Amino acid sequence: MVGPVGTVAELWRYPVKSMRGERVPSAPAGEQGLAGDRHWAAIDAETGKVVSAKRPSLWAAMLQCAAAYVDQPDEAGSPAPVRITLPDGREVRTDDPDRDRRLSDALGRPVRLESCRPEGAVYELATVDLHGLEAPEPDRLTDAPVGMFAPPGTFFDAGTLHLITTASLDAFAGTHPEGVWDVRRFRPNLVVRLDRALEDDFPENGWVGRPIAIGSDAQAAVLAPMPRCVMTTLAQGALPRDPTIMRTIAARNRQTIPGAGVYACAGVLANLTAPGVIAVGDPVSVGASA
Repeated sequence: MVGPVGTVAELWRYPVKSMRGERVPSAPAGEQGLAGDRHWAAIDAETGKVVSAKRPSLWAAMLQCAAAYVDQPDEAGSPAPVRITLPDGREVRTDDPDRDRRLSDALGRPVRLESCRPEGAVYELATVDLHGLEAPEPDRLTDAPVGMFAPPGTFFDAGTLHLITTASLDAFAGTHPEGVWDVRRFRPNLVVRLDRALEDDFPENGWVGRPIAIGSDAQAAVLAPMPRCVMTTLAQGALPRDPTIMRTIAARNRQTIPGAGVYACAGVLANLTAPGVIAVGDPVSVGASA
């Protein structure tokens, strides 16, 4: 698949790592991804680790919080105030002096908000999510580095851009029609609607190793299929908990990531290589592999 493949159907950013994000009509994009994406994170005041709902026994309440910018951040990543809606409906802003106390009260554990990734930052997740479906101790927790392929200071787990196609979501829904296959479970930046039906249920798997163009200027390099984790199964907002979501992904789309293992995947991971403004309706094209 080379050439035009579809259009941007939805555009999302997540101002605070592991909180629900906001759907936007357009956003500048550059080396640090969509402007304002994963700009903030909560840090566990006791351990110094980055808070992540990948450890739901401790941080599932993060997905009951929603974050949205009060003012639009610019492409340089300059700080902008974020309004956080807490699980009980009350609001706190990142520029409020008592923000950490109020968020800590809501989460039941002391945290502090930071807008720059600390040196050596890690988060906790199950070994099955770190090592794939063949993890020898799936229930054991381990530390994973934040920002393996992302610019310094950012709070991305790996790369700066996540894409998923409507074709993949439709394929999963066909296998588990009782499930709620809402894009919010997968926390993508771009949801791509294809121009035509394809025989491959998961067409973005074929984009790995290829460049993509989004709109008139933005470009990205597709790095790998996107491994999924327990977060896809958790309740968030109106979405119910559903463990069958991960089972369905594992049954339909296991992908080998060289040197890493076999993972249940949905969507692809990319890094921005050329800046531009991305908007809903923009064309998406896939280039030839190098």
